[in-house]
Amino acid sequence: MKRRIVLTGAFIGMLAIILGAFGAHLLKKYLSVEELNTFEVGVRYQMYHAFFLFFVSTRKDIAEKTLKTIYNLVLGGVILFSGSIYLLATKNFTLFDFKFIGFATPLGGMLLIFAWLTLFVTILRQKS
Repeated sequence: MKRRIVLTGAFIGMLAIILGAFGAHLLKKYLSVEELNTFEVGVRYQMYHAFFLFFVSTRKDIAEKTLKTIYNLVLGGVILFSGSIYLLATKNFTLFDFKFIGFATPLGGMLLIFAWLTLFVTILRQKS
């Protein structure tokens, strides 16, 4: 499980850098400042959660089941939160209207919050 967490963290971190460069260099010509800022929010949160996955993978005091829960929450959260932000920020650039996926952003955000909450409660319950 820890190997999968590290690999996923590395992949979503790499993808965040690629998408950040794509936004900064290629999309800059086509998107408004507001749309670029929105796109960057998706990149930033994706990178934050890549580091979060690296962090939880180093913890020896978290049960495998809890690690799996955190992993699934982060993965789903990044896909829904950052993914929907990328699509919404570029909606004027594409022919497809992504407005219908607006619900995915807060849902993804909630999954990310629950991942952090799971870590918080897990550590809080441990005896120091």
